[in-house]
Amino acid sequence: MQKTGLARLLEFAMMKKPLVFGSIILSVMASVISFVPYIAIYRIVQELLNSLPDIAGADSALLIRYGWIAFFGVAGNILLYFAALMCSHLAAFGTLYRLKVDFMSHLARVPLGFHVLVGSGKLSKITDENIEKIEGFIAHQLPDLAAALVAPVVMFVILFAVDWRFGAATVVGIIFGFAQYAMLYNTSAKTMMDEYQKALEEMNNASVEYIRGISVVKAFRQTVYSFRRLHETIKRYTSIIIPYTLGWETGYSAAVTIIKNVFVFIVPVAILIGMFATDGASYAAFAGTVIFYLVFTLSVSGILMKVMYANGVIMQIYSGVEAMDTILAEPELPVSPQPKTAQGYDVVFTDVSFSYDKEKGVEALRGVSFTAPQGKITAIVGPSGGGKSTIAHLIPRFFDITGGSVAIGGADIRDMDPHALMDCVSFVFQDVYLFKQSVMDNIRMGNPAATDEQVIEAAKAAQCHEFVEKLPLGYQTIIGTKGVHLSGGEQQRIAIARAIVKDSAIVVLDEATAFSDPENEYLIQRAFERLMKNKTVIMIAHRLSTVRGAGQIIVIDGGRVVQRGSHDELLKQGGRYGDMWRVYTETTSWRMEKSKRSA
Repeated sequence: MQKTGLARLLEFAMMKKPLVFGSIILSVMASVISFVPYIAIYRIVQELLNSLPDIAGADSALLIRYGWIAFFGVAGNILLYFAALMCSHLAAFGTLYRLKVDFMSHLARVPLGFHVLVGSGKLSKITDENIEKIEGFIAHQLPDLAAALVAPVVMFVILFAVDWRFGAATVVGIIFGFAQYAMLYNTSAKTMMDEYQKALEEMNNASVEYIRGISVVKAFRQTVYSFRRLHETIKRYTSIIIPYTLGWETGYSAAVTIIKNVFVFIVPVAILIGMFATDGASYAAFAGTVIFYLVFTLSVSGILMKVMYANGVIMQIYSGVEAMDTILAEPELPVSPQPKTAQGYDVVFTDVSFSYDKEKGVEALRGVSFTAPQGKITAIVGPSGGGKSTIAHLIPRFFDITGGSVAIGGADIRDMDPHALMDCVSFVFQDVYLFKQSVMDNIRMGNPAATDEQVIEAAKAAQCHEFVEKLPLGYQTIIGTKGVHLSGGEQQRIAIARAIVKDSAIVVLDEATAFSDPENEYLIQRAFERLMKNKTVIMIAHRLSTVRGAGQIIVIDGGRVVQRGSHDELLKQGGRYGDMWRVYTETTSWRMEKSKRSA
C-alpha cells in the first residue's frame, strides 16, 4: 500500500540514510546546546545580583567561566547546525536527482497519449515545483523537525527546573498560542490545500496553452478574457485562494502574537511572587529568575515558530507529493516478455473499440475494422469528432485499445517491442513542434545517426532546402532565436523532412495540410510524394481533394466505419462520402462579389 503524508516524505528521505541520520543527530545536538548560553547567562546574572550592592565582590573567575560556556554554547550551536545542513543538503540534492530521473523515466514509459490528455503545464509544475519542495523538506524542514521534537522536551525541563511557577505560566501561554494554531489545521484545511494545488495545476496548463497561442490573440487584439479556459481557471484559482488566505488571517495572527509574547503570561506571576519577597536575598533570587524567564521566552518563541513554519510547509508538500504519486501510479505501457516481430507492414484494425474515459463508458471508436495494405495509401475521412485522429493515435500505440486488435505485419502492436514499433512508424501531425535547436538538429531527430548529407537530402525532398539556405546560418540556424521564426508551412515541411530522414515503412499523416495556403499545400504535396514512396500510408484528411488518388478511402462517422472504397466507388454509392464531396465542391466554387448599393 502506498504511504502518504509524513511517512511518504520520510520514505524519500531514506534514499540517503547515512546523510539524513547524520543531519538529524547533528541538528538535535545543536538544538540541545542552544539552551546552554541561557543557563550560563542565568548563572552570571544570579552571581551579579547576589553580590549587590558591591558588584566588585562578584566571583570574577565564575563569571569568566560562565562567559566562556555561553560563548562555546553559541559557537557549538552554529557549527553543529551548519554541519547538519551540510549533510541534509547533500542528501536532498542526491534525492532530488533520483526523484527527477525516476519521474521522467516513468513519463517515458507511460503511453504517449497520457501526455496529450494531461498537458505539459501540470507535468511541468510537478517536475519543477512539487519535486523541488521535497528537496526543501529534506534540506531544511527535516533537520528542523527533528530538532523541534527534541527541543521542547529540553525546554520544558529547563522551564520547570529553574522555577516551576514561571514554567507553568510559560506553558499556559504556549498552550493558548498553539490552541489558536491547531484550529487552523483540520480536515477542511487539508481539502482546501488539495483544491488549491489542483487549481494551480489547471491554471499552469491553461497558461502554457495561452502563451502558445499568443500570436493569434494579439493579432486579433483580444485580451485574456477571450481565452475562456485560462480566464475560467484564473477565476477558479482566485475563488479558492482568497477564502483560504483570509481563513488564516485571524487565527494565524493570534497564534503568532501569543507565541512571540509569551513573557506577558510571566508578568502577573512575577508581580504575585515579588509581593512575598521579604529580604535582599529573596529579591536578588527573584530578580534573577524573572530576568532569566524574560530572556528564555525569546528562545521559546523561536523554537515554536520553527515548529509552526515546518508544519505549514509540510502541509503544502503533502499535496504536491500526492499529485506526483498520482502520476507515478499511472500504469506504464505493458511490454510483452516475448515480443513479436512484424512480418510485413500491412496495418489491420479488427473490431477495434476505444474509450478515452473508461469510467464514463463513452466510446470514441466502436467496432472499427479495415486493412491498410503495405505500400498503398489509405485515406481516412469523416466529420470532425468522428474518430479519425483517434485511429492515427492508436497505430503507434499512443493509447491501448479497449477491444479488438491493431496489428502490423500480422503482429499485434501490444505484443511488439515499443521501440521496434516506433521505429517502423513515422508521423506528420497537424500541430508541429520544433525544438529550440538548429534546423539540422531538428531534422536529425528523425534519425540521430543521419549524416549532414542525408539531412540535407531529406530537406531537399521535403521542399525546404531553399528557405533554409536563406536563413542567417543556414542549417545551423537556431529556430526561435534572434528573430528567426518559420511560417506554419515551413515548419510542416521541416517535420516532413524529419519523417523522410527516419525512413520508416509506415507513415501516418494527420491533417498535415489542414491550415496550409495553396502555395504551401502544393509544396507539401510535393514533399509527400517522396515521403510516401513505397510506404504504407494512413492519411487523415480534411481536404477531400488530397485523397482522390488514395488506394482506398475509409469513411468514419460517430466512431464507426460507414463506407469504404475508392473515390469513384464512393461517389457511386452516395451516402456520407457523397454528401461530403458535394459540400466540398460547392465551397471551393464560392466567390466574393461586390454588393450593389442603390443611389
